[in-house]
Amino acid sequence: MSDDTLNLLQGTLDILVLKALAAGPQHGYGVARWIRDTTDDALQIEEGALYTALHRMEKRGWLASEWGLSENNRKAKFYSLSTAGRRELETGARSWSRYAEAVFKVLRAPVEEGAS
Repeated sequence: MSDDTLNLLQGTLDILVLKALAAGPQHGYGVARWIRDTTDDALQIEEGALYTALHRMEKRGWLASEWGLSENNRKAKFYSLSTAGRRELETGARSWSRYAEAVFKVLRAPVEEGAS
């Protein structure tokens, strides 16, 4: 892992994409840009991984999609959260918050020298 960017832990991409779509429909590039901008460039999603995740989540019923025009007048597929996707976002956010807090507890714990 470099100092400039963070590698995504397995399973985080779905929750990040769901969160990016919580405010409204976006095309894939818009989702990736939102994640990059929101994390101050710490997380940059590879295009192949993003579109694989979008298609997987659409098959699971978490996303709906429709074709439209992007801000530069190009045909693009726009994704939006379904009701099931909103539920998954809520459930996933709670799980990730518990997980992150547990990791932070370990990282903040004092270490006793000489402990085995």
